[in-house]
Amino acid sequence: MQKYSKYLPLALFVGFFILGLSALIESKPSSKNKHVYTFVQKYSPYYLEKRFGGLEIRSKMDESFKEKPNNATLFKEFERLEKSWGEKHLKLQNNLLLVVDDKGQTIAKLPLQSQEEKAFVQRYYGVAP
Repeated sequence: MQKYSKYLPLALFVGFFILGLSALIESKPSSKNKHVYTFVQKYSPYYLEKRFGGLEIRSKMDESFKEKPNNATLFKEFERLEKSWGEKHLKLQNNLLLVVDDKGQTIAKLPLQSQEEKAFVQRYYGVAP
């Protein structure tokens, strides 16, 4: 037993390093297509607000809407809200992305320049063609 005790600090270091790395990878936001995401972000009602206590998710439409998830789940929760909004307010027609309001009227159009942008809209926002 005594001969293994000298390896205890090393084993603890490796264990905590693996746990920290796992938490970092799990909380990392997914990759986004800059061209499409910045266009859609103008119309999305959700945004991140920096506060003294950390980040919180707010809505442009509802001033009373506030969500303050912990740091490990912040980006996943934000993506979930964006995806639920995108499923209702984004439509794909050929290589054209349409942003619609609650009544179904088209607010904005974005011509998609590549298959990668179309795949991003389908993967991130869950929009079917």
